[in-house]
Amino acid sequence: MPDLERTRLRQVFDEDAELYDRVRPGYPPRLFDDLAAPPAGIGAGSRVLEIGCGTGQATVPLAERGCRITAVELGPAMATVARRNLARFPAVEVVTGAFEEWPLPAEPFDAVFSATAFHWIDPAVRVAKAADALRIGGVLATVATHHVAGGSEDFFAEVQECYERFDPATPPGLRLRGAAEIPEDHEETDRSSRFGPAAFHRYEREITYSTQEYLAVLRTYSGHRALDPVARDGLLRCIARVIDNRYGGRITKRYLTELRLARRTA
Repeated sequence: MPDLERTRLRQVFDEDAELYDRVRPGYPPRLFDDLAAPPAGIGAGSRVLEIGCGTGQATVPLAERGCRITAVELGPAMATVARRNLARFPAVEVVTGAFEEWPLPAEPFDAVFSATAFHWIDPAVRVAKAADALRIGGVLATVATHHVAGGSEDFFAEVQECYERFDPATPPGLRLRGAAEIPEDHEETDRSSRFGPAAFHRYEREITYSTQEYLAVLRTYSGHRALDPVARDGLLRCIARVIDNRYGGRITKRYLTELRLARRTA
């Protein structure tokens, strides 16, 4: 993704932080169990730097496990909601700012964690600065979310007509891939001389949405928010008609969540 496009799109989440906090599905509990287990061992007393905490959906489970967290969030509105959600945890600090420009503290962290946000950080900076932030043996833990084939599969094929009509960037005939077809993303850490081989955990789940619930989720996606308002409204109306007229007002979406762990080497 070009730098200017990435910079533009990563800022749109802040436009409606309350909606994001209310409708985004969060993360599977098993993910945090795997973070606490070896080899990551992120648990009570661990010093964690979180990149792009959003409204704190992944920060709260880490705080509940006793982690001491500094969370850096680009969006002022998102950071405000995160502070509210994390107010009961005195060992958590939410800092507003861009990770690329944020000055690292002198004391290194046990873990650098980023949930569905690492890909928004400048690729020329993110891995090297994450390594700078970690102690030797510390863990870089990043979470990626993929929308994969499953659930109401016919709906996701049919609804591409709406996207092709209202979003000119949509490739024709686009179809979701199965979870097994999504490659493990280890190239970036492999290229770095500062991390060992990455390990992966994967979690699949399905969530059922009503028409209005699904439209609310779509309104939190950067690509949808960045559309011209007229095109976005037309797209959402088209999607709503498909769900209501052909699927009885409810569809099911399958998610693949991937946790990547890479240990900082000497």
